[in-house]
Amino acid sequence: MEVLYHSTRSKSEPVTASQAILKGLSEDGGLFVPDHIPALDRSLRELSEMDYRQTAYEVMKLFLTDFTEEELKSCIERAYDSKFDTDVIAPLAEAGGAYYLELFHGATIAFKDMALSILPHLMITAAKKNQADNEIVILTATSGDTGKAALAGFADVEGTKIIVFYPKDGVSPVQEKQMVTQKGANTLVVGIHGNFDDAQTGVKKLFADRELAAEMAEKGYQFSSANSINIGRLVPQICYYVYAYAALLREGRIQDGEQINVVVPTGNFGNILAAFYAKNMGLPVGKLICASNENKVLYDFFRTGTYDRNREFVLTASPSMDILISSNLERLIYRIAGNDADRNGELMAALTGNGKYEISAQMRSELEDFYGNYASEEETAAEIGRLYRECGYVIDTHTAVASVVYGKYRQETEDDAKTVIASTASPFKFARSVMKAIDEKYDAKTDFELIDELSSLAGVKVPKAVEEIRTAPVLHNRQCQVGEMKDTVREFLNL
Repeated sequence: MEVLYHSTRSKSEPVTASQAILKGLSEDGGLFVPDHIPALDRSLRELSEMDYRQTAYEVMKLFLTDFTEEELKSCIERAYDSKFDTDVIAPLAEAGGAYYLELFHGATIAFKDMALSILPHLMITAAKKNQADNEIVILTATSGDTGKAALAGFADVEGTKIIVFYPKDGVSPVQEKQMVTQKGANTLVVGIHGNFDDAQTGVKKLFADRELAAEMAEKGYQFSSANSINIGRLVPQICYYVYAYAALLREGRIQDGEQINVVVPTGNFGNILAAFYAKNMGLPVGKLICASNENKVLYDFFRTGTYDRNREFVLTASPSMDILISSNLERLIYRIAGNDADRNGELMAALTGNGKYEISAQMRSELEDFYGNYASEEETAAEIGRLYRECGYVIDTHTAVASVVYGKYRQETEDDAKTVIASTASPFKFARSVMKAIDEKYDAKTDFELIDELSSLAGVKVPKAVEEIRTAPVLHNRQCQVGEMKDTVREFLNL
């Protein structure tokens, strides 16, 4: 059955999957959502006998219904190849009574690789399917990981350019070095003087700028997005939750049909929304546990029903979650509002206007699948140290936030269901915070000395992504104010 996509903010004509991927964002500023969530058409037992690529096909074919089998399989084969340092693609590691789903074995050692390895292939295929003559300009805001993963995916891809904006002082040294050393004649990386929310809001404004769109079209360009607002990012993320369940079943860790819980360190809400979609496809998931850092806007939302971004923005050791406007939450809000675009539009207008909105009691009752909590900076550091001492397993700061919140959930509920924790980044990406959490003495060392120490401590080879930037020259040193983002784009495109 065909799945079509429509905007969360209007009753405009639905579009196909390939059109939604190509556009990235609807013209009215809304996000594309499927008209229904398809059910898995393979049994859990059948899925347990498949590798990652086969599982990805079985999930994606149900959402991307205007792609042929050949097109989709070709995209999958090109995405999940030797760029990943393990054939398993997304292995599970058991530690401390939970299963850590390691989503950081790709080219940039963060979970964004799982979707951004395939998005360029989906997008180029979509462009051909829709006879798009314009060159595609990928415009992206990043809180640290999306930027590098998108750059790695789109660098020197014919028919595309990519512009990444990141908060100049809001990412880790390794994250920044990964971006500013990026090669590729079609790439631009810009540090903005502001936080991630400023970057994300600025990018959304550029998408909605009709004057800029007309100017670009005249020169043969059109915008698309590599952020998780693009449905082509969200659909591939569903696959690894299905794969994780199937792997537990294959290994005899769970019974066929047994419910598991999923914990996700959450910033922009895309990763946990993918788990929600997997649950709605029929995957036996009990609780979706939403873990926040000290920017706990989502925790407060699940607790009170009010989403309020009017608060201090906290820079934490888990910078990819330093977000106060969780863009993908809009897809969930639209759904619990009964797929009512007008109601969703009112709530999003309130968020833009007063910085907050409140959902109804009826809508709150639709959120029973979710549990929200948060971890302080002290709790996060303590968890890294505890897991290393007790299990010899080293996790990064974002995964540690999830691990803390899982502990709080267990304590509150005494729910002992088997649990998968999304491990979203390699500890090598945040070596200083991780090593300092294990022992304060490490703070005196340089970043790359710490990386070597971490390799020795964890018994894990330094990832290629980190080795590459050790001596790589800086190729991007552009900075701008938030109000200069449009001029920066115009200059790069010679408009």
